Amino acid sequence: MKMGLPVLLISMLLFFVLFFGIGFLLNMILRMSWIMAILSPIVFIFIIDDVRWTEYFTAPGSSFAALQHKIMSLAPADLLILSSGLVGAICSGIAIRALRAKGYQMF
Repeated sequence: MKMGLPVLLISMLLFFVLFFGIGFLLNMILRMSWIMAILSPIVFIFIIDDVRWTEYFTAPGSSFAALQHKIMSLAPADLLILSSGLVGAICSGIAIRALRAKGYQMF
C-alpha cells in the first residue's frame, strides 16, 4: 500500500514527538539520560514483529528468523518513520543532559 508524502511527514513528526516525550519523561523519572535510546529498538521489535515475546526464549531460532524476515521486508517509508522515532529518543537524551548541565534539576 502506497503512503502519500503528507502522511509520511506527519507520521515521522508524530513518532519523533512521541519518542521524544516518552524519553524525556523517563529520563526525568529514572535519571538515566539514554534510557529511551536503549529501549527504543526493543519497542520497534514489538511494533514490527508478530511473534509473542515469550517465543524469543522458548523458540529463539524460528522467532529471530521471522524477525529478520520482517525487518528485511520493511518499506522505506516504515524505516523513515521508525528512524525518526529513534532520533526523537536520542534528542530527548541530549535535551535532558543540556538541561542538567545548565543547572535544572528534574525530580
